[in-house]
Amino acid sequence: MIKFFRKIRQKLLTENKFSKYLIYAVGEIILVVIGILIALQINNWNQERLFSNEEKIILKNIHTEFLENKNALKLGLEENNQGSNASITLLNLVGQKREFIKQHNLDSLMYVMLETGSFRPSENTISDLLQSGKLQLIKNERLKNLLYKWTRNLKKTDVSFNRAELKIDNELVPYLSKHYSMKDIDTYGTLQWKSKTLLNIDKLYIFEDIQFENIMDDYLYRVKSAGNNLKELLTIIDKIILETEP
Repeated sequence: MIKFFRKIRQKLLTENKFSKYLIYAVGEIILVVIGILIALQINNWNQERLFSNEEKIILKNIHTEFLENKNALKLGLEENNQGSNASITLLNLVGQKREFIKQHNLDSLMYVMLETGSFRPSENTISDLLQSGKLQLIKNERLKNLLYKWTRNLKKTDVSFNRAELKIDNELVPYLSKHYSMKDIDTYGTLQWKSKTLLNIDKLYIFEDIQFENIMDDYLYRVKSAGNNLKELLTIIDKIILETEP
């Protein structure tokens, strides 16, 4: 093909037909430009196809990961609700008559109350997207905004759980260690003691102490706050799952 065009150019120059040669040269340039544009377009099509395939894989991974996260979050939320309910029950016993308080399984309530719930989601896909810059491959703007919102709210949820844990470590457990039996509480936990403390402890004293009521009130506030953050995350998860539905 190149030899063919070269022969035409040589013939036109030999015949001294400069004007025709000029027109031919311009036409040849146009053909070359068109060829380059076609090649670029084909390359763009191939690139778009590769991006589209990669986006499909990303959306599938996000969908799978957040289905798993939803199950984990629901378990954490259930534990949080149980801890909140136990805290409310204990708070409502403060100031009550001893005969009424004795009707409740205090050790069990204490154990459940200390379980704030937890949530440790899988973040492999999201971390990879943010670190690699591949988040821009997602064309769905609503989904991208949800993923950014997820990251922000997850940090907020971690802070709220940390605040509840700090309350346990710094105030609640130290108080119970002085006025209650941690061993009796642990009969319902990992230690699963077969017998309770042999010490003569007045467990009902704490329900007559304003310090216990105040500690529990603040603790319940923090546990509830963590639970509310979990509910917000659950709403975001449902939206992300919907946006990545195959």
